Amino acid sequence: MLLGLRSINLTLGGRTLFDDASAQIHAAERVGLVGPNGSGKTSLLRLVTGEIEPDSGQIIVPHGVRMGYLPQDLRALESTRLLDYVMSHAPGRTGLEERLAEIHQELAELDAMPADTARHERLLAASADLAEVQGHLDHFAIEFAEHVASRILDGLGFAPDDAGRDVATLSGGWQMRAALAGLLFSRPEMLLLDEPTNHLDLPTVAWFAQFLRSFAGGLILISHDREFLNGQIGRVLALTPEGLRSYTGNYEDYVRQRAVEEEFLAGRQKNLAREREKAEAFITRFRAQATKARAVQSRIKAVERMEKVETRGTDRTVAFHFVAGAPSAKRVLTVTGLHKSFGERPVLRGVDLTAERGERIAITGVNGAGKTTLLKLLGGELAPNAGTIEWGHNVQVGYYAQHHSETLPVGSTVLEAVAAASPSRPTPQVRNLLGALLFSDDSVDKPVSVLSGGERARVALARLLIVPANVLLLDEPTNHLDLASSEQLVEALSTFDGTLVTVSHNLGFVRRLATRIWNLSAGEIETYPGTFDEYLASTVRRFALFETAATPEGVAQLTTRDKPTDKERKRSEAELRSRRRSVLGPFERAVVEIEEKISALESEQKQREELMAEPGFYADVDRSSEMGRLYEQGRRELASLTEIWEQRAQELARKEQKFAASEC
Repeated sequence: MLLGLRSINLTLGGRTLFDDASAQIHAAERVGLVGPNGSGKTSLLRLVTGEIEPDSGQIIVPHGVRMGYLPQDLRALESTRLLDYVMSHAPGRTGLEERLAEIHQELAELDAMPADTARHERLLAASADLAEVQGHLDHFAIEFAEHVASRILDGLGFAPDDAGRDVATLSGGWQMRAALAGLLFSRPEMLLLDEPTNHLDLPTVAWFAQFLRSFAGGLILISHDREFLNGQIGRVLALTPEGLRSYTGNYEDYVRQRAVEEEFLAGRQKNLAREREKAEAFITRFRAQATKARAVQSRIKAVERMEKVETRGTDRTVAFHFVAGAPSAKRVLTVTGLHKSFGERPVLRGVDLTAERGERIAITGVNGAGKTTLLKLLGGELAPNAGTIEWGHNVQVGYYAQHHSETLPVGSTVLEAVAAASPSRPTPQVRNLLGALLFSDDSVDKPVSVLSGGERARVALARLLIVPANVLLLDEPTNHLDLASSEQLVEALSTFDGTLVTVSHNLGFVRRLATRIWNLSAGEIETYPGTFDEYLASTVRRFALFETAATPEGVAQLTTRDKPTDKERKRSEAELRSRRRSVLGPFERAVVEIEEKISALESEQKQREELMAEPGFYADVDRSSEMGRLYEQGRRELASLTEIWEQRAQELARKEQKFAASEC
């Protein structure tokens, strides 16, 4: 066992986070920690590391087990060279070096003493200590070598010249990467990672995912990136309304198991309530009749013995709804000759871009390439050095930036901050919107200054949602959202009728939404009219590979040797799309066909549920029995169709991987 939680109780800020929570994590076990924002995920990691103490219960960590913890919020790093900072994380190296210095000092003192038996014995003992310590240091030289630290820094996006930089001068995001590099270099027995991909770009996320899969120790991971989480874990610890619960499998498995569990408990509770109601009605009706006394007593005892099924309700989730503004012109955006530099450093060099109504554009590229700068230029927060940005007729732009949640009016309440974004909105409408984002009752009167990072992000999103827009510019919109909220955001954006331009490190977010790619590199932008996976497959095929590190996420490190002409590129892209339709089309249609059947059956089941919930429905025994039979039949059909859909979807995924591999 690497970690044990035994009957943990914890209350923070007057709210109970853990009530008799228990769990065990064993060697090499990989666990995803899930739950809504504020449910206690970060607090659980802080309990494990000893940053906070439980009110009662035990945290059991066997002797010798080293924990490596990456928090969401990192304290500023002290001044030292980047490479030295990473190598300082080699476990025990500092103590060994200090002991080595002590032995050398002792030997120097003994060398100055007159020769005698005592001196001779002390010299032998010191020499033995020196050999032992030097042996350990030789082991460190192999296991924790400089080239290992350099490889980790390279994987996390640092340039070779960065090794000598002072970590104290790095930005917050790059300091987080440095801390992650030190953590990975130290090889702890267990990694505790709290949203580790928040400050990573997509290529680095892919490298990090591959690195983690080769990590042999235990892992507790908090992540709002569904695909990243699924690829790393084999078990889920969920902070549910019923407490800390364990589920086998990845996040997808957890979602299915949890849905079945909630359905079963709700159904069992409803059936028991119905049985209890009938028994109590019998008792009330015949209590006064002597001839029914034995039957009444029997019913009373049955009610007392009746199983009690208690549920604490279900997790509340956000409900995003982006209201599109009036229709815009077909050509939404035209960018011509756009230049932007910061001092002597050029970020964008003569960029030309267009965007059409309804496109969903993902801006990709490594950190520092200028993705956020481009969004700031489009959002009007920065002025270009040269070039023009022209929005089409009747375009209404909504802009969500990473820093918006940090620049909310701290002197305002939640309600005031959102209402200020649209002063003409009636207060009830603002309250309804905040309720959908989990701010209800007195929480709308909370001062912005006391909000958590996740709450601030939801307030910033509320300020975006309150104003109709037909173009959305979103910079890392899933940062600080829990996994369920991120999923809800994707669902809402997938039905948004306007145009979307986004920067995101969340692979699942980009994959599910993007219909066009703007890849930013060396100040230039390559545009690709297709999905992220199609873009990657095309890039791998078109460009020569350099130290290819392809992962299941489909990301590889590439170089742009022998870049084709624009005409050749368009022809190859058209050929690729044609081959893809020919090979994958039948499988995609099969999946869509099953999805349509599932959707139709779910609608029928919903209608049946509404009928069964009507007052007096069960008074008609024949009708209720027939409806119950149809509902049960529909439930079985839905389960069967879902199983078929999973098989078809897995088959399609295998075909897609095979197709991408053949195109490489």
